[in-house]
Amino acid sequence: MAVPVPQPILDHAVIHVADQLDSARARFRRLGFQLTERGHHSLGSSNHLAVFGENYLELLGYEAGKRGQRADLWQSPLGLSGLVWKTHEAESTFLHLQRQDLDGDPPATFHRPVTLPDGTETEARFSTVRVRASLIPNGRSFFCQHLTPEAVWQPAWQRHPNGVRNISEFVIVAQDPALSAQVYSRLFGAAKVIACPEGAFVLRAGAATVRFASADYAQQRFGPLPEEYDGTARMVALGFETAGLAQVKRALQAGEIVFQEQPDAIVVEAGQGFNLALRFT
Repeated sequence: MAVPVPQPILDHAVIHVADQLDSARARFRRLGFQLTERGHHSLGSSNHLAVFGENYLELLGYEAGKRGQRADLWQSPLGLSGLVWKTHEAESTFLHLQRQDLDGDPPATFHRPVTLPDGTETEARFSTVRVRASLIPNGRSFFCQHLTPEAVWQPAWQRHPNGVRNISEFVIVAQDPALSAQVYSRLFGAAKVIACPEGAFVLRAGAATVRFASADYAQQRFGPLPEEYDGTARMVALGFETAGLAQVKRALQAGEIVFQEQPDAIVVEAGQGFNLALRFT
């Protein structure tokens, strides 16, 4: 039986906020993102989304008394902790992972109630399949099949005060970027991961680019790394395509967020972004 190789298209980026959902929500609103109302997964976790054109970011945490319901999620450091790919068929993707010796658990299906912008009550349903946990230090990488995409990609949720249109860059820093990229070469095919002159490796992922980079490269582009960075591969930064930097600047000033202006970008360092550096272009 032929099993198709999945295409690398970023679905969403997960930001682990643990029991700090309230403060994370407040911070990302100050950063200029419109966030959905808090959702509660059938598995026990809770979230807020910032929904863009092709992808979205997710603030993922837990409410009081629920930490133990998905204890495996809360082992990674606070900040960027999930690299999530699109799939239209979770079962087929799982077969591919098995054939590449990358599989973790079989596909899992779960849901959360959603109130749409028009007040309609519905349910967002998903089927996910994870790359083996031992292959992804300090976080998770998995595929997400949206069984009800209309419960996520609502036009009213895609308009943000900072003008963000899509996540355009997802950065993984490591002492050995080539080694860090190997699992994704196996996952999508070696030709998909491209070496760049500055020493980084890139993987095109739809509207986004996943970048595997050295600490020096990441610091030059995004500022200081999280204090507890120990050299093991870690997800540390996101880049965003926006409607214009003037709009970004107004939103950050309104939120009283400290930022750095570059010739072609605005950067918010990790200390201002919940242990996550953000770069707007």
